[in-house]
Amino acid sequence: VRRAMAARMAHARSEVVPATVSDDADVEAWVDRGDITMRIIRAIAAACVAEPALNAWYDSTQQGRRLHQKIDLGIAVDTEDGLFVPVLRDVGRRSAEDLRQGLDRMRADIKARKIPPEELRGATITLSNFGMLAGRYAAPVVVPPQVAILSTGRVLPRVIAQDGTPAVRRLMPLSLTFDHRVVTGGEAARFLAAVISDLESPEP
Repeated sequence: VRRAMAARMAHARSEVVPATVSDDADVEAWVDRGDITMRIIRAIAAACVAEPALNAWYDSTQQGRRLHQKIDLGIAVDTEDGLFVPVLRDVGRRSAEDLRQGLDRMRADIKARKIPPEELRGATITLSNFGMLAGRYAAPVVVPPQVAILSTGRVLPRVIAQDGTPAVRRLMPLSLTFDHRVVTGGEAARFLAAVISDLESPEP
């Protein structure tokens, strides 16, 4: 697993032209903290609709971009054996309950070392939710043919200026790394803005 991970990371670094944009989502309005991962997945799905350029593959040989209608989301899963990225298929059309069941099953299969290889292939965009461990911002690696990966840091209370006065709000750090060969800074910023807009909605 680690040899394969090393090969993928080295290939990505040699091919992709990475750039990262970061911001915070104010999630103070979340009445029920609920399932944070599912909220993030919902926000990514909404952003892929708002700015489809990041739900794409790039063929460097043909120098062609392929936009995807379906959102097949890779979920970075850290294990003692190395990094696994199982793929949740068609996340834009599935319920949060169905997605949670699917993710739990894949994590169990990874732990038991029996996840099928086909469930580790074909992601159109990836989520790295490292905030459950530690850290705020990152510059995660985009793995070709994908053109983007979103990482989320630890949600913590922070003092910010609100209407000219100090206020303590719960902020979720977000970092979006994209392949600048294919994605413009404007497209990346609009995608991240759409993620933030969805996350800052109080609805579950």
